[in-house]
Amino acid sequence: MQGVLLDIDGVLHVDDAPLPGAGRTLEQLHDAGLPVRFVTNTSTRTAAQLGERLRAMGLDIPDRAIFSAVSAARRYLETRGARRVLFAVADAIRPEFSAFGAADGDDADCVLIGDIGERWNHALLERLFRALMAGAELVALHRNRYWQTHDGLRLDIGAYVAALEAATGRAATVVGKPDAAFFALAAGDMGVDPAHVIVVGDDIESDIGGAQGAGMHGVLVRTGKYRDTLVARSEVRPDAIIDSIAALPGWLGLANDRAR
Repeated sequence: MQGVLLDIDGVLHVDDAPLPGAGRTLEQLHDAGLPVRFVTNTSTRTAAQLGERLRAMGLDIPDRAIFSAVSAARRYLETRGARRVLFAVADAIRPEFSAFGAADGDDADCVLIGDIGERWNHALLERLFRALMAGAELVALHRNRYWQTHDGLRLDIGAYVAALEAATGRAATVVGKPDAAFFALAAGDMGVDPAHVIVVGDDIESDIGGAQGAGMHGVLVRTGKYRDTLVARSEVRPDAIIDSIAALPGWLGLANDRAR
């Protein structure tokens, strides 16, 4: 392997607590000279905000190494030439899309969906539905079905994306994981061929399935949203399963290299 892509939430931390061994693993990857980038579907913070939060946890991660669904969405809207966007995203990331006008409804070029927590309701779904039926493109920062918190799994935006797809008969454009272009962008930033990249994540579908679909290797960790039952019923087969991020250096042979 010549490069590593790490998921963040559920792999390096849960809520505001870093997982055991996360900081040490980052140090060992750095000492071994392996380029590392961080790929995340977190859509309530910009890369800068996320980097600040991670460093507050004691994880030495520079902003420039973070590839988020938020920045991928901005690039996608730019390439599409979008002018008016109907936003269903967190207020914290709205400045990332300041170049685009905010649409009220039927005048939207695109409907952009991210994490908005308890703001989801029938009236909002109806408003998004009407814009989509009027011709707007449905763009989702991701379509994760659930995510891990300190008190268990929580419903994620994938359910709302699926509902709008079913109602309109139109497929969403997903700009974060598992989109192959998203993984390729991070691999390209490292200057590493995808065939020599491993992706470490806790989501069997978005992380591991997405990695393999992009021609990379997927290593699943038994932390975060990992559940034995979810892995058993998935058609995705990880290249490896390890207990946690702390086990990654040993799996890569870095611990043995240091001993020699």
